[in-house]
This record gives sequence, C-alpha cells and structure tokens, in this order.
Amino acid sequence: MPMKRIATGAALAAGALAATALAFAPTAAAVTPTTATVTASCGIFGGGSATLTATQSGTNATLTLTSSAITTPLALSANSISSTLTMANSTGASRVFSGTVNPAMAAGSAVTVGPLPGTVASGDSLDFHGGSLKMVIFGITVTCTSSAAQSPGPFVF
Repeated sequence: MPMKRIATGAALAAGALAATALAFAPTAAAVTPTTATVTASCGIFGGGSATLTATQSGTNATLTLTSSAITTPLALSANSISSTLTMANSTGASRVFSGTVNPAMAAGSAVTVGPLPGTVASGDSLDFHGGSLKMVIFGITVTCTSSAAQSPGPFVF
C-alpha cells in the first residue's frame, strides 16, 4: 500500500509540474501584420493590387499571394506553377519563399500562389517592395515586381 501511495504522489507531482511549465511557457512568435496589400506588375499576367498573407510558427513561415488584377492567360492545373517569392529584409539578407503550390485556375482567373514555405529569424522585417515573385508556367518565367512599399507595412517576425 505505501508503494501505491508513493507512485500516486509521484504521478500527481509530475502532472502539477508539467501544468506549471505549460502555464509559464513563452508564447509562440507571431507575424504582424498577417495581411498586406501590394501593387505588382507582372508583364503578360497583368498587374495591380495583390494581397499577401503571412503565417509564422517559430522560424517557419509561409506567404500566399492572391490577386484578381493579375490573371492567368491559360487554364492551369493545381500545383503547376513553380513560384519563388523573394522578400526584401530591412534587417539583413532577403528571405526566399518557394514551392509549387497553387489551386487549379481557369483561363482569365485570378492568380493565387502559396502558401509558399520559407525560413525567418526573429526581428525580420519583410517587404515585397525590393523583392520579386517569379512564377514558371509551362517553362515561361513571369516576374512580378512592385514600385511601392506594401501597406500597412512590412511583415515583422
């Protein structure tokens, strides 16, 4: 019986310690803002307003670009655009987000690429202005750039 009490006491103590550690654990880092508007020029794909959406989990981040002003001239199947989004970083080296993630799109549809994964560091301040989005579609490279800073401001990680 004493052994059972010791085991029960040890289990309760371990549970209390785990709950206390969880209560005092640091909160996860979060990017701010989570969305920003940019004006992009993408050659034959057009140009205009686009929305960038950012997420963060530790040093891992994703960016998604969506725009009804930038359209696809041809129908595209899901995951057929190879995208590289380079973001200017005011605190150091540019950050690159890349992948082949996109929904299926009919000809003339709004373009969406992402979420594109990348790595960030605490304090990174990323802006599409000074960076670019390169999309390779059917072997043709389309490059989007911006002539103004994103609004409301850079993504701060």
